[in-house]
Amino acid sequence: MKRILGRSGIEVSALGMGTWAIGGEMSAGDQPLGWGAVDDAESTAAIRRAFDLGVTLFDTADVYGTGHAERVLGAALKPVRDQVVIATKWGNTYDEARRQLTGASGAPSYVRKALTASLRRLDTDCVDVYQLHINELPVAEASDLVGACEDLVAEGLIRTYGWSTDDPERVDVFAKGPHCSVVQHELNVFSDAPEVLERCERYDLAGLNRSPLAMGLLSDRVTADTVFGPDTVRGRQPEWLVWFRDGRAAPEFLARRDAIREILRSGGRTIAQGALAWCWGRSGRTVPLPGCRTVAQVEENAGAMAFGPLTAGQMGEIARLAP
Repeated sequence: MKRILGRSGIEVSALGMGTWAIGGEMSAGDQPLGWGAVDDAESTAAIRRAFDLGVTLFDTADVYGTGHAERVLGAALKPVRDQVVIATKWGNTYDEARRQLTGASGAPSYVRKALTASLRRLDTDCVDVYQLHINELPVAEASDLVGACEDLVAEGLIRTYGWSTDDPERVDVFAKGPHCSVVQHELNVFSDAPEVLERCERYDLAGLNRSPLAMGLLSDRVTADTVFGPDTVRGRQPEWLVWFRDGRAAPEFLARRDAIREILRSGGRTIAQGALAWCWGRSGRTVPLPGCRTVAQVEENAGAMAFGPLTAGQMGEIARLAP
């Protein structure tokens, strides 16, 4: 399965790989934002296995592990750099040594500084897809960033760019840039995004889908008995994270998952594979980016491409059972 990244014409696999989890520990004050301890050797093996199974789009951010995810990803993909598409993000500020987020900057002058650091960590001379990582940056400030991104394209430092935002009106702002070709947004069975998907059609953008598995809830790996440690983002969740509560999966979302379990598992799929198939069924422009830390997770997710999207009938049934 393949997808085109909007007006850029860049071809990628219909499934990408997200790398937030492989960044390891990170916090904003006393709020943990990492997924717990990581094994860099296992992360590297997972990235390389994804490539072997046909995944060609890898999404990261400078703030994941305050730089660690970029370093691991860059090293793992170095032997095949010319065969993959690397997407990263900027906008959050951080202290690498302390693994602490320190704020955010939407200043045009910060774009080049952040990109220079990402290029160094990724050990590459060009970022394929560069994305603003401040979901709700004021529109007036974001408008000034379009020109800065166009300059970076002209200099050959990035190939295309976009905004990681869930707000359709913010998509409008970046879409004015001739070389903007993506928007990264939340999309999963629990969280549809019809207005953003309509913008993708209107402006010829690809929709890179953040949290397509609802941070693991749309899989067999998370049950009512699963408990996450208090030093992880799912164990002590921030206010915006509604799928987990008190270190466990929220019961109401487990119930919604169970209501559509058999549809997701249709044709021999796992729940995770069915959830990815739902994303593909929403639009021909979607590229889900499930996060992975292990080879086993990569193999399960990549296996979804063999099944393809859910049918229109299955999509309608899910809408009825789990609106």
